[in-house]
Amino acid sequence: MEQRLTLITLGVKNLQRSKDFYKNVFGWQPTEASTDGIIFFQLDGSIQLALFPQESLADDAGVPADGKGFRRFSLAHNVKSEQEVNELVAVLEERGATIVKRPEKVFWGGYSSYVSDPDDILWEIAYNPFLPLNEEGAITQ
Repeated sequence: MEQRLTLITLGVKNLQRSKDFYKNVFGWQPTEASTDGIIFFQLDGSIQLALFPQESLADDAGVPADGKGFRRFSLAHNVKSEQEVNELVAVLEERGATIVKRPEKVFWGGYSSYVSDPDDILWEIAYNPFLPLNEEGAITQ
C-alpha cells in the first residue's frame, strides 16, 4: 500500500450544522462534488475532508453508531508561530468554536491549543518548531 491519505470522513450527527461550522467558523468552502447527503472540502494537496451522517457511515462500515468516548485521534492545523496559534484560536472562538484547551507551551517543545467541532472532534491548532512549514503551510521535512 502506498503512503497516501486521500480522504478523511467524519461521521456527524447533523450534516447541515457541521457544514455550517466548517463553512462559517473555519471559513472553508465545499467542493462541487458535495450533495445533500455528503459534504466535501478540498484540503491542502490531494486530501479531502468529508462530512457524512454518522448513522450512514456506521452502517457502511458495519459498526455501532454511538461513537461514545474519546475517539483516540485528533486533526491538526499547524501554523508558523506561537502568535499565529493565539490569533487563529481567537478568531475561531469569536466564530463560535469550542475551546477545549487554551494555547500554551506543551511538553514536546511546541505551542498548541485544542478546539472542537459540533461533534466534539478535536482540532489541534499548533506551532511545532521541529516541523518547519513552507510558504503554503506544508511541512517541509
